[in-house]
Amino acid sequence: MICNSKLPQLNDLLSIDDDVTDEHYGYHPFSRPIDVLLDYGLIALDKPAGPTSHEVVAWVKRILAVESAGHSGTLDPPTTGLLPIGLGEATKALTVLLLGPKEYYAIARLHAVVPSKMLHDVVSMFIGDIYQRPPQRSSVKREVRVRRIYELEVLEEHGRLLLLRVLCQAGTYVRKLIYDIGEVLGSGASMVELRRTRVSMLDEDDMVRLHDLYDAYMLWREKGEEEKLRSIIKPIEYALMHVKAVVVRDSAVDSICHGAQLAVPGVLKVSKDLQKGDLVGIYTLKGELVALAEAMMSAHEIAEADKGIAFTLKRVIMKPNTYPKAWKSKSSSSSNSSSRSEVV
Repeated sequence: MICNSKLPQLNDLLSIDDDVTDEHYGYHPFSRPIDVLLDYGLIALDKPAGPTSHEVVAWVKRILAVESAGHSGTLDPPTTGLLPIGLGEATKALTVLLLGPKEYYAIARLHAVVPSKMLHDVVSMFIGDIYQRPPQRSSVKREVRVRRIYELEVLEEHGRLLLLRVLCQAGTYVRKLIYDIGEVLGSGASMVELRRTRVSMLDEDDMVRLHDLYDAYMLWREKGEEEKLRSIIKPIEYALMHVKAVVVRDSAVDSICHGAQLAVPGVLKVSKDLQKGDLVGIYTLKGELVALAEAMMSAHEIAEADKGIAFTLKRVIMKPNTYPKAWKSKSSSSSNSSSRSEVV
């Protein structure tokens, strides 16, 4: 059985307490049955040129016969490359991908020939924090905002055509970046083609095409062969490899799924470098993602405390009743019992 060792965020955690998991409930992320994986799966799709991102998601839903799917980071119709798609409950966790950088390869056309040294000098000026106003056709409010360019390089030059590689913060408009470079050069510049090759920890090695997804799904449906489909649809936990982690008792899981805050007694393990205010993924002992939360204590404070709210929920991912209920509602408990809205 493939277990938590496949998830790097669950390795080398600080142990707060010990407990065991009941194998009758839940699944290890890489051992979920396919029908369950289709509700907690992540696909790094290689979007073709032409369709909108929403159209691609609709095709994925039709291929996999799922009711719910969503994407992270819209790509314009002409743009190709990495489009992360979450299935079912996994769509709720896609926001974590915005925390990591994005990589693009772009073909730009200068409106006039400029000296190569001048080109490289100007391009280097755009590494670091830059100011951008979203273009008129963007889906966000057109206010000037700061975005960081981590890496920017000219890979090839062919006359007035350039091949650029950009590693940038989420929310950066590469078309506007190229336009601004052209303005500083004085020649003007426009984007010809754009391909996204990385979103956070997902890169080209993870990408799959639509027809590969279709073939893999039909192999499973018609012949019961799971291997290819499992290689394409990753557990949603895969998207949180860069996010700090906390592991909880089985008895705390269903309470969290119903909105209860997580207190110290429910915590078994945490990331050693956890600090107050950090975003974390809450996991079962099997490694399943239960929720996203904000740390209210550091790892050291949790280890030293006997009580108190350790994490406040930001988004519940797991469906309620996946694990057995271990709390009592007010209507069925005595006056000194905790309700599901209180800490676990």
